[in-house]
Amino acid sequence: MTPTRRRGRPAGPASGDTRERILAAAREEFSARGYDRTSVRSIGKAAGVDAALVHHYFGTKEQVFAAAIEISFAPAQDMPQAMAGGDAGGMGERAARFMLRIWENPATREPLLAVVRSAVTNDTAAAVLRGLVSRTLLARVAGELDVPDPEYRAQLAAAQLVGIIMLRHVVKVEPIASADPERLVAMVAPTLQRYLTDPDVGP
Repeated sequence: MTPTRRRGRPAGPASGDTRERILAAAREEFSARGYDRTSVRSIGKAAGVDAALVHHYFGTKEQVFAAAIEISFAPAQDMPQAMAGGDAGGMGERAARFMLRIWENPATREPLLAVVRSAVTNDTAAAVLRGLVSRTLLARVAGELDVPDPEYRAQLAAAQLVGIIMLRHVVKVEPIASADPERLVAMVAPTLQRYLTDPDVGP
């Protein structure tokens, strides 16, 4: 993402890693405080820079959030390639396995959980996440589908996966919260396959 200079000037000379340090601090602040309670000032303080420097690199809090979650969301952006990497009959299984693998790994799960928690409690954060998901994931998944209504199908598949993720990792409802991941893949893959390839699926 290209840095946006909106307002404020750097408090002093910036080293080459200042922007990355601000982004790292932003991810930690949004994760710990949520979107509403995080401010540009608190991000600057956590990064050890003046708030004006945060504005200098990123602009508004919304723009800082967008830049921060794009990094957190990066592992999920490989899903279209994973889905396309084989025969069409296995697309549903590949989609389920790819997404569950991301969420079963604490290193990739925790940043995503922070994004989801911010999005479900704040409309601005939800709009930023919605734009990112639509642009970098759903549109690209739809582009891999050689069937009618690809956007609708991609959204149905996403709804199925997001529902499982919410129950398993956010609200932690049993028995799905502790179910074996391979068992979940086996259960959900046929439904995803139908959404993605069945000729009868449509709005």
